[in-house]
This record gives sequence, structure tokens and C-alpha cells, in this order.
Amino acid sequence: MYDPFPVPGPREVRPGEHPLWDEALALVNRDLAALLPDRGPLRLLALPPWEPEDSGRGPVYVALPDGRWHGNDLGHDSEATPAAALAAVAEAAQDTVMECLWQVWPVCAEHRVGMHPREEDGRPVWWCAGGRGERDPAHVRAPVGGLDALHRPRGAGRGRR
Repeated sequence: MYDPFPVPGPREVRPGEHPLWDEALALVNRDLAALLPDRGPLRLLALPPWEPEDSGRGPVYVALPDGRWHGNDLGHDSEATPAAALAAVAEAAQDTVMECLWQVWPVCAEHRVGMHPREEDGRPVWWCAGGRGERDPAHVRAPVGGLDALHRPRGAGRGRR
């Protein structure tokens, strides 16, 4: 069947095309590998621009290895600083993982509840709402990209003596 209005599909973002998002995605992929090691790394996919005047900059999404994504695109304003890029990529990655895989990610090992990206002292962190009791307060679990240090298997990274 002939399609008079073909819509171009998504394409993989080339390395270096969005360097801050590339760096941010590498950190988020460390967190994904720490908690969901069998899922494979996330990737950036771009769609063609909606309007010709967008000068070739279409929306960019954080996608699963198979190309599925969910949620909003990474706003181009999030490329302003490394912290903004990391916060945007972490949030988009969480949306994609949770909605496409129907799996809560990341989960606080202490409270067994989902965490959310939040800014603390000018940097993106994974924040946990804590438990139900007064003695179980909300807390920062780790900086985004730092979950692997908390979930490293016992003895990993230690040299042999």
C-alpha cells in the first residue's frame, strides 16, 4: 500500500551529537546495570524535527535497547549544564523503564520503595520517601550514577592479596 505521507522513524543519536546527554546516559546506565543487570543499556533515539525551522533538532528520547520509550522527550534546554542533563536523562530513563517494562526502578534497598530523581546541593540524586514510621525518614540514597557502589557484590573490586 502506498503511503502519501510517510513519517520517518526514530534514529539512534550519534556519539558526540549531544555530549552532555551522552555523559548523563552513561551514568544512568551504571545505575540500571547495578539494579537490573539483565536489561541492557538504555540509548538515545531522535525523531525528525516537527517543524522545518527547528534546524534539524527533533525530539530526543531515552529508549530501551529494543527502541521502545515512554514519556516526554529530553528538552533541549536540559543541555544547559551537566546537572540539568543528568536530571533530565534520569527522569526520562525512569519513565521508560517503569512504563515499558512495568517495573519499578530504581528501588531503595533499605525501604523497598521506588526512588525518584531530585536535586540536592546542586546535583541530581536518587531520593527515597522512606518508610512509614517516624524513625524511617526520607533520605538521599545515592547520587545519580552512584547506585553501583551501593549494590556491588561483596568482595567486588577488591584486589587479591
